[in-house]
Formats: sequence, structure tokens, C-alpha cells
Amino acid sequence: MSVECQSCQGKGYVVKGEQTCPTCNGSGKVKSMNLMGMSEKDLKGLLGGFCPKCKGSGKLQTREKCQGCGGTGKLNDCEICGQPALPGKDVCEKCQSIYPVYRLSPACDVSDLDVGKTYLGKVANTADFGVFVNLNAQTKGLIHSSNVHRTYVSGEDVMVKINSIKPNGNFDLIPHNVKEFKFIEVEKNLPRTKSGDINKFVNKLVSISGEVVQIKQTSGPTIFAVTDEEGSVSCAAFVEAGMRAFPEVQLEDVVRVIGEITMRNNGLQLEVLDMRKLAGEDAAVIKGAIEAAIDSRAKPAHVDFLVRSEVLERLRPRMEQVARHIRRAILKSVPIIIRHHADADGICAGVAVERACLPLIRQEGDSEAEYHFFGRSPSKAPFYELEDVNKDLVMALEDSERHGQRMPLIILMDNGSTEEDIEAYRYTQVYGLDLLVVDHHHPDATVDPFLKGHVNPYHAGGDFGITAGMLGVELARMINPDVTDEIKHMAAVAAVGDRSEAPERAQYLALVKDKYSEDDLKKIALALDYEQFWLRYNDGRGIINDILNLGGSTRHGAIVSLLCDQANKMIADQLDASMPHVKNVTLSNGAMLFTIDVENFAHKFTFPAPGKTTGEIHDLLCRKHAGQPVVTLGYGPDFAVLRSRGVQMNIPRMVRELRDEIRGGGVSGGGHLVVGSIKFVEGMRKEVLEKLSIKIGQYPADMKPVVEKPIETKVP
Repeated sequence: MSVECQSCQGKGYVVKGEQTCPTCNGSGKVKSMNLMGMSEKDLKGLLGGFCPKCKGSGKLQTREKCQGCGGTGKLNDCEICGQPALPGKDVCEKCQSIYPVYRLSPACDVSDLDVGKTYLGKVANTADFGVFVNLNAQTKGLIHSSNVHRTYVSGEDVMVKINSIKPNGNFDLIPHNVKEFKFIEVEKNLPRTKSGDINKFVNKLVSISGEVVQIKQTSGPTIFAVTDEEGSVSCAAFVEAGMRAFPEVQLEDVVRVIGEITMRNNGLQLEVLDMRKLAGEDAAVIKGAIEAAIDSRAKPAHVDFLVRSEVLERLRPRMEQVARHIRRAILKSVPIIIRHHADADGICAGVAVERACLPLIRQEGDSEAEYHFFGRSPSKAPFYELEDVNKDLVMALEDSERHGQRMPLIILMDNGSTEEDIEAYRYTQVYGLDLLVVDHHHPDATVDPFLKGHVNPYHAGGDFGITAGMLGVELARMINPDVTDEIKHMAAVAAVGDRSEAPERAQYLALVKDKYSEDDLKKIALALDYEQFWLRYNDGRGIINDILNLGGSTRHGAIVSLLCDQANKMIADQLDASMPHVKNVTLSNGAMLFTIDVENFAHKFTFPAPGKTTGEIHDLLCRKHAGQPVVTLGYGPDFAVLRSRGVQMNIPRMVRELRDEIRGGGVSGGGHLVVGSIKFVEGMRKEVLEKLSIKIGQYPADMKPVVEKPIETKVP
């Protein structure tokens, strides 16, 4: 490494004095001059009106070669100790007696050799005319037999001096053993190439610098994914089949990689010759450039919302913050896991963000990137259950071990805002996972310390009427605006599927009315609920995409029709069995409370599940008792499901109160203010349900008619 000489400011000379220019007598201009023998440069200066001798200054300088740098203008660092070297030399005064012996890095070739320097080599083989010596895997020279004065053994380390290099690349060596020496590493001197330009260098040697974001050991080479300011490069390093190459290099290290760009599996790959970890300032400069570029590229798109909504506008900063986190994760090759509630609203939210992320992941990585860096999983409960977080952690740790990936970013959609999520969050905190939440359940402030971003309409004066699916569609457009046309109908599906009564509902439906009627949207929502029941914990990407009309329209119509027919028949069967067992009582606030024991008077382990069954019964009762406040309570041995119309309940608050008031009840649960579920120990069911009924009767009841358009079901 060299720096500018401070004595001469890099000029290589110092000015000792000045004298008046004899050509122009100090005027800087000349009136006449003999043009014979003048250079073209002097003629141009003369035509410009100034003296070519002093360049118009009227003075001539007396200069001397700079003694500090030997006239080079630069000061070298000593190759041995790193201190300033002697002028014009590669070593300092202290190290003059120490002989440098050079070791070639794997990427070096003949062009990196200097005649007269001594290198460390390894005997390759012997012949009658001399001894062949490898300086690295790419360079082999010959010690001529005339210079061989002892017996050499293959594999033996030797010191050799470069005697000559021929035009064809062959070079002659002379044995040169020294006693006091120091090894100097010689690295291939190539300009840095960025990932966005590697397509210009196919079958050529390049040098890239970046951060290691994945290390995958295959049965053949080790594959390193190295990310720089413009993208990611797949780097294949081979030692032996299945053996880890460069074991000193770990995730998040900053490295310099030299190798040849080749085509592999319809993509570009760098065949590694050499890989070095960078440290100190060298690493900091690369890391800083990468972070600055990612910060710029991660900026979300500023899009106009699909509908007019004051709540959404107030939520925009939070939504853009979450969109930025997601885009950063994609650009840094951090795996993303979306966890969403397993109903139509949650599915629409999760799939919308999935459709936004996948094209960007494919763009940043190789052909298999979307399988390594993205996953979507439904959650049965409207919160992050311990079962779910354990599945995610096990998968993340296995992927980290098998594929050398970072720990993932978890995005919770249509869940994640409530106190029930905290126990799962404690797991993610131990393993250093970042969490983002996009939800419309009533939020609890205790979750926020665990989250990197939290979007919830309650934060902006809204309520659960702005569904997670609506938020997911708008968020997806901030991540990737190109997906707007294919996902905008999902906001309307979520609106009807979650029975939204917010003003935004009608706007989202109007946005897609040319393609989907309200009845079409209800059928899609029902088909999603029904299919996800049978998919259980599987994301069912292909079938779900067909239901949402993200594939062929012919298949979309057929699958929705089939699923709705099956779902309606099973709902009708369930209602036929359950309705005769519904009991009712009028509460002190005037509301009608209907109860059903779904454990004993409903089909179990089939569609619809207890929560859906309670909802369908509630919808039917609301139609029969239009204009009256109605609460429906479906209960089992250790749970209760609540649906309310016209009673201003607060289920999360009731859960907290019941937990404090009923000792030994084991009460937990939550949800929306008027839609939710409660758990308790089986032996305390009677006490919990009695107190719950009393609390419901203490909330204000609205006797005004409420217009609702539920999904039509065929009831006998």
C-alpha cells in the first residue's frame, strides 16, 4: 500500500527557488518568437497569448527531486512490518536485513510474478532436464538441471527466485535459500466488480467484495451467497466432494472473492479461486457502502391508497416502516416467514404480501431463492401460539444448520397484537428473531417492546372494521407496486369474509365490481375458509392461488364452485343438528343471549369448526331478530366462543377481569372487542360462563337495527 508523500504533496519534487523567465522577461507574454523547433503544445500556448516557457507565470522554478520519496511522489509501506518504507524501496530501514519471501494466493498467475523476487513453492515433479515447482495451483516453473545441486522430493517446500519470464508465460527458477526472512502474501490485484456487472465478465476473472449471507454445503462444492450494494452472487468453492471450503469464513463476514464467472443452471456463478476475510477499515468501508445502498433501495414505494381513508393515511408511517423492514430483509437475503390467521382475512393478508415479496426475492437471488428465503404458514388461533413459534424456530435452526441461512424475519398478519402473543415472543427474543405485526385485533401495549414494527388500525383511531386483508394489500403495494392489479380484489374478499362494516368496505368492493360481484367475493371467502380447514397447517399455495384467481380463471371458477357447494352443505348439516339445542335468555341490558353446547350438539372434527359454527348460528339469529341486540355464545368443556351484534362489549377486558376474579379458573383468551374466544379449566366452566353472562349484560346495548349481509347458507 502507498500513500502520497507529504514532503512534496505527491509531486516528486520540491521547489528550491524562482527566477525571472528570460524568454518573456517576467511579463508572461511574448511579442515574437522563432517558431522553428517548437512543440505542438508550445505553439498552442503561444497562440493563446502567453509565454510557452513559463506558461504565462513570468517565473521559472528551480526544482530538486524529493528526498522523502525518491522522486516517486508516493511513500510505500514496508512489506514486512507495515511502517513507512525507505524512499523508492519496499522495506523500511529496520527491515533491510530481513529477506521477503513471497507466497502467491490461489488466484495469482504469471502476470503477478516479478523477476528477481523470491517465492515459496512446492516441488511438483522431477525430470532429466530439471525440477518443476508449483508456486500455486495455476503457476508452474522450472529449475533447470544446471541449477539442481541436490535431490528434490515431490511435495517438498522450496524457496526459489524468478530468474526470467518468457513471452509465452514460462518462467525459470533458481534455488534461493535464506535464513532470516518473512513471508509476504501476494494477492491478485483486480479492480472490484459489483454484482450488477458480472454478466459482462462471463468466463473472465473478477474480484467481488461483500457480505456473506448464506453458506450451503452440497455433496460437491460449498456455495457462498455474497451480497454487495447491487445484489447477490452465488460463489462455488470446491476442495473435495462434500468438504467445507474456507471454514474460517462465517455468516455476516465481509469477504473479498476472486474467481471466474460461469453459467450454471441458467444462472451466473462465480467459481472461487480465492476468498479472504476483510477486517478493520477495509471491511468497514465495504459494509458501510452495502448498508447505504440497501437503505436507499429498501425505501418503500409511496403509493396512493386504493380507497380514501383517514385511518389508513394516519397509519401510513407505520406501514412504510414495516414495508422498509421487509424490503431490507429481501435485499440482505434474510429469510421471511409469514404467519397468518387461518381464515379468509388472514389468508388474503398473507398471500398479498407473499405475491409482493416473491418477485423481489427471485430478482435478488438464484433460481431456488424463493424456497430458501420465504415461507407462509397459517395459524389456527388468532394469536402466535407456542406450537407455531416452536415449529418456526425448529425449521429456522435446521435451515441455518443445513443451508447456512440467517435466522428469519417473522411477519404476523391477522394476529400478533394481543397479550396472548407474549409467551411466543419470549422465544423469538432468545433466538434474536425480528418480529413485525400487521393486525386488527384490539392491541395490547405490552407487545410493542418485542416488535420492530406494528400496524393496527386502533393505533390511528380505527377499529377491527379495517381488516388485516385490507392492510396486507396496501402494505404489499408499498413493498412492490407492480402487484397491484393481481391483488387488489383480496381486500374486498377480506372485507366480506370478516364481516367488515367500516366505510372502506364499500370502497374496496366498488373497486372490483366490474370483475367480482359481492356474491362472488363471499363465495371466494367461504371457499378459503373451507379449504384452509382441510389444509390444516399447510399453506396450500397452489390451491389457494386458484381460489384467489391468481392462476387460470377456468380453474378458479370450478374450484370455488366445488368448495362452496361442499361448505354450504356441511354448514347446513351443522345448523340442522345444532339449532334445536340453542337456548336463549334476555340479559339485564335488554340483549338476547343465545347459547349452544357445541361439544355435545354439533358435529366434531369436521367443518365448520366450533368457532365457525357459532358464527353461522349467530348470523342466522341476527336475521331472525333484526333490530335487536344479539349475543351468541358457543361453548365446550374448556372454551367459549363469542359473537355479538349491538352490544358494546370488550372481550379482552372481560378476559382480564375473569382471570382476576375467578381463582383457579385458568381464564385466558381475547380477540376483537365483540368477537373472540375464552379458555378456562373444564372444572370451572359453570362459574366462568355464569360470570361471563353477567358481564355481557353490563355493557350498553344498541337497539337500532343493524344491516348485515352475511354469506348465504342453505338452511333447511
